[in-house]
Amino acid sequence: MKKIFTIIIYIFAFIGFALVAVYAAIQFGLTKTPGTIDLQHDYFKNASASNTPAWATGDEWSVLKYAVTKDAPVINKAAADAGVSPRLIVSALIVEQLRLFFSDREVFKSIFAPLKILGNQSQFSWGVMGIKQNTAIQIENNLTNTNSPWFIDSVHAHLLDYSTTTTDKDTERFTRLTDEHDRYYSYLYGALDLKELMSQWQRVGMPISNRPEILATLFNIGFQHSEPNSDPKSGGAEITLDSTTLSFGELAGQFYYSDELTDVFPR
Repeated sequence: MKKIFTIIIYIFAFIGFALVAVYAAIQFGLTKTPGTIDLQHDYFKNASASNTPAWATGDEWSVLKYAVTKDAPVINKAAADAGVSPRLIVSALIVEQLRLFFSDREVFKSIFAPLKILGNQSQFSWGVMGIKQNTAIQIENNLTNTNSPWFIDSVHAHLLDYSTTTTDKDTERFTRLTDEHDRYYSYLYGALDLKELMSQWQRVGMPISNRPEILATLFNIGFQHSEPNSDPKSGGAEITLDSTTLSFGELAGQFYYSDELTDVFPR
């Protein structure tokens, strides 16, 4: 019994160490990926809807397109509630998912491809939209803080209210974002992130609601790097798809302006 008890103590100690290590990695930015600024950002201003990106010809896109189409009703609901275009949400979604599909080939081949499902993250980033915990908290705070540069309006202020009986918002937030059976909150947090960024830039007379590559870039790099200016550049984390490397914003922009899924999510 003494040996069993000792083993149990060691197991819990290891779990505790792992959790602390993950938390420290997030806090000190060790989970962040290299970023870039696109040199060809003007491409998006003149992009043709007839473009067919290279990434839209592989098995990964075939699986992703099927899975995203299945989620169209809940994506549309989240978009309507937040007041953004569903295609903007999907632009960020497909980057998060393609990054996951290409970075973990074995999981893609053994799980995502056969089941034709989206990857639901639950470690450094949460849910299908890859929302980090600190970002989720800021999205919530921005909704109710009228002094925040990202405040939208009173109509949206209570979209993320918690139940009056909850005593553990952290657990409920995690459950919201990682629920594999109902992705509404995952899409809603993503949609509100985009809406809050739009509100910030609109308030100072520099609207970016028609700049999907810029919105996706800001979605990726975070609120703290959102500084309205007259000549924003797309960029963000580098996403490697086989032998091709694109920035987060560039890949999102390529999807938005392509013909892919326009029958489900029009521009």
